[in-house]
Amino acid sequence: MLLSFNANTPHFLRKAFGCLIRRRERKISGVMESTLKEMRNGESVLDMTDERGVGGGVGDIYGEDRATEDQLLTPWSFTIASGHSLLRDPRYNKGLAFTEAERDAHYLRGLLPPVILSQEHQEKRLMHTLRQYQVPLHRYMAMMDLQERNERLFYKLLIDHVEELLPVVYTPVVGEACQKYGSIFRRPQGLYISLKEKGKIFEVLKNWPERSIQVIVVTDGERILGLGDLGCQGMGIPVGKLSLYTALGGVRPSVCLPVTIDVGTNNKHLLEDEFYIGLRQRRATGQEYAELLDEFMSAVKQNYGEKVLVQFEDFANHNAFELLKKYGTTHLVFNDDIQGTASVVLAGLVAALRLVGGALADHTFLFLGAGEAGTGIAELIALEVSKKTKAPVEEARKKIWLVDSKGLIVSSRKESIQHFKQPWAHEHEPIKELVDAVKAIKPSVLIGTSGVGKTFTKEVVEAMAALNEKPLILALSNPTSQSECTAEEAYTWTEGRAIFASGSPFDPVKYDGKVFIPGQANNAYIFPGFGLGIIMSGTIRVHDDLLLAASEALAGQVTEENYEKGLIYPPFSNIRKISAHIAANVAAKAYELGLATRLPRPQDLVKYAESCMYTPVYRQYR
Repeated sequence: MLLSFNANTPHFLRKAFGCLIRRRERKISGVMESTLKEMRNGESVLDMTDERGVGGGVGDIYGEDRATEDQLLTPWSFTIASGHSLLRDPRYNKGLAFTEAERDAHYLRGLLPPVILSQEHQEKRLMHTLRQYQVPLHRYMAMMDLQERNERLFYKLLIDHVEELLPVVYTPVVGEACQKYGSIFRRPQGLYISLKEKGKIFEVLKNWPERSIQVIVVTDGERILGLGDLGCQGMGIPVGKLSLYTALGGVRPSVCLPVTIDVGTNNKHLLEDEFYIGLRQRRATGQEYAELLDEFMSAVKQNYGEKVLVQFEDFANHNAFELLKKYGTTHLVFNDDIQGTASVVLAGLVAALRLVGGALADHTFLFLGAGEAGTGIAELIALEVSKKTKAPVEEARKKIWLVDSKGLIVSSRKESIQHFKQPWAHEHEPIKELVDAVKAIKPSVLIGTSGVGKTFTKEVVEAMAALNEKPLILALSNPTSQSECTAEEAYTWTEGRAIFASGSPFDPVKYDGKVFIPGQANNAYIFPGFGLGIIMSGTIRVHDDLLLAASEALAGQVTEENYEKGLIYPPFSNIRKISAHIAANVAAKAYELGLATRLPRPQDLVKYAESCMYTPVYRQYR
């Protein structure tokens, strides 16, 4: 018998269903989750200790999904939007695309020039304008202006020209935008919650105009990309991420909420900047910080329910791990820096096996960088190796080595390093320099997550080339200026033998008469589809096996044509199709684990994902 729950289902039935879920056999365990489980004194995300209703989905009141594309829409605001107010509402504004009938019905006569332009014509005109800008930040500002006046046209541009505009609305340009956010700030695009709002966060959340929120991206601005502490100006990151949730993953913009938690900044330059828009004080830490975050997380669940996905973004290492440990069993939380990066890199490694040969367990991995991204990737690799070989996770970890700012992480350092580095402290003599670690460990895969540019020197890359016929080199740090090496350096120093991918985009490289197309291990491959899969299945906890499912789906989208070009990731031009497959795979695993609450399960999850996706085409108004 199939059960379906909604907001009107009696509490005792929902509670009984929750008990059934908790009693299901736990067949699969994850290494990232197992590490956090140890930190939680044995508590798993599958032990759903905090219970709320598991009601159904959110109605498509704004006509955003593909499934409602042909339906007539009434442009409601607080009243039916018309005239000047309609033209000022970015969700409904169509600019010069309003038809004659719509101009009559909604009192637009005289407020627009007489010409009527199709959405495609508007798109062509705006792309022509954008390409005239020589300064990337000016393109970013133009795109943000468009988002604030015509939401559907903004997403139409971003979806149809994703490879050209992705670097504009996200990394690398968003990094510069955050650095200068105070100077370019025009109107708020999310919620700012500072220490001034302590004790009132629940009321502050109610100030946001939308009541049905499904995804929140939140940052405290302490570690923005590789740029450090940008305080309140880190808001550009949640805004950019959620734009990609919609454009790439099809999550409705109306259910997305960007949030910045402002607890101050330790950036002296910002504190002295007359245009800085945040609190002018040094960062709050300890109990004061923890209490503010705890109030925020409680208010989010109280306001939006059990199934709102909270993505932690660009928190400092110590806080990032602590937040996942603390809220992983009580809230639907996800850290893109730890879990999203791990998933996208694992997908690239699995795909790369077709080019380098062997199984994942046959390779040795060396990381430069042992923070959130490095340890997260390492753990997911170990989990995948453990699952494939049936070996204990502890065995799988032995072929994965990490180098931090003090050198190779070895057992003699175990007492002095942070807890999340300790599983990677293997028996070996101390080594200070990366090039010496390469020569001693003899890795087949070199991964950079250090946030420090130019650290894969010619000597390091040549050492990798001497050890491997096809060295796999991933320079993942963002933005481009912080990349461990460039694509040109990787191909040149390995005489064209490297398989290379980076975190930020690089142009194709010509070497020895051959053109090499660098891959981009961009988290945008994973988190939009991952989020869609979570939402459409009503999943209430994030488990590591969902990340593995996302990795497998992404790796499966790499074609023979891609491999022939040396690519280990599919082109971004197919990202909506890729996201639908990722969403379907994530949802399938959530149903298998008993974490999905949206019943009955759709028969064809890929088609269901596609039907749930936001489409930016203009709707016809009554």
